[in-house]
Amino acid sequence: MTQIRTDWTREEIAGLFNLPFTELLFQAASIHRENHPPEQVQMCTLLSIKTGGCPEDCGYCSQSVHADSGVEATKLMDVRAVLQSAAQAKDAGSQRFCMGAAWRNPKDRDMPAIVDIVKGVASMGMETCMTLGMLTPKQADMLAEAGLDYYNHNIDSSPEYYERVISTRKFEERIETLDHVRSAGINVCSGGIVGMGETREDRVGFVHTLATLPQHPESVPVNALIPVKGTVLGDMLADTPLAKLDDIEFVRTIAVARITMPMSMVRMSAGRESMSEATQALCFMAGANSIFTGDKLLTATNAGDDRDGALFAKLGLTPLKGEEPMRNAANGDRSDISEMEAAE
Repeated sequence: MTQIRTDWTREEIAGLFNLPFTELLFQAASIHRENHPPEQVQMCTLLSIKTGGCPEDCGYCSQSVHADSGVEATKLMDVRAVLQSAAQAKDAGSQRFCMGAAWRNPKDRDMPAIVDIVKGVASMGMETCMTLGMLTPKQADMLAEAGLDYYNHNIDSSPEYYERVISTRKFEERIETLDHVRSAGINVCSGGIVGMGETREDRVGFVHTLATLPQHPESVPVNALIPVKGTVLGDMLADTPLAKLDDIEFVRTIAVARITMPMSMVRMSAGRESMSEATQALCFMAGANSIFTGDKLLTATNAGDDRDGALFAKLGLTPLKGEEPMRNAANGDRSDISEMEAAE
């Protein structure tokens, strides 16, 4: 089993990024095979349970009130409607149901409905994940008691580049929420977005931050920016098309994440709909073992089930096997999970 390290230096991570591409992929694929079934990919579905109207000014986000993207603000979805969507996702083959609300932080009055949603989705046997913004320790404890498997709170980029993307929330506040989640006994899901105009040095800093946390995130989503018209970054990159991140650099980021965080689920998230089949195949070779299925993410389009099914057939990939979702050890519910999940 691969040694788990949390003492990576930026120099070491930069050295991985700078490896010849074939050598980097060989190392990443070798580590992936040591710790995960290489032919299996977890199928996930993402649902926006509360869209738009977010007070944050994240430069990439179409749901920000600061963006002129045409996204209309909605109220929190009815519990029954969310559970119906979860049931449909399960019937379509998803093993993990992720739910996002466009909030800076949930209000206490929203928590009872959120708790009911978590309990309902978990009762279907699906792995549950939520992203609701910043959490207080009490709110994190409520989610843990409800049975939430993962909480997503991305760090977005390196500490140095972060302030060029967001001004309404400090980088340290994101780390603080991750601490609340970890202390509550919920698995951490944290990654970020590449292709926002950052340098490779920033991508090094992004991976370094996650790989040197006291405990690696069990889930690391790596998103390729989807430039949305009306957002700061979308409009900026529309005027500078050469700023789009090179596909090989995206694959390098996946590979470095896999090497430095060998037991984590590395999730190839937003941006797949614009990637070629060859690029996605390289990502799977580099250690990505989770994708979002369906035609839509929160507000952006996605590759779609038919295209994913055809790609999986072409590559000989299969959905991740396992009867029960992963439960965090602190929740006292790991007795019946698969061997692969226990290794996480």
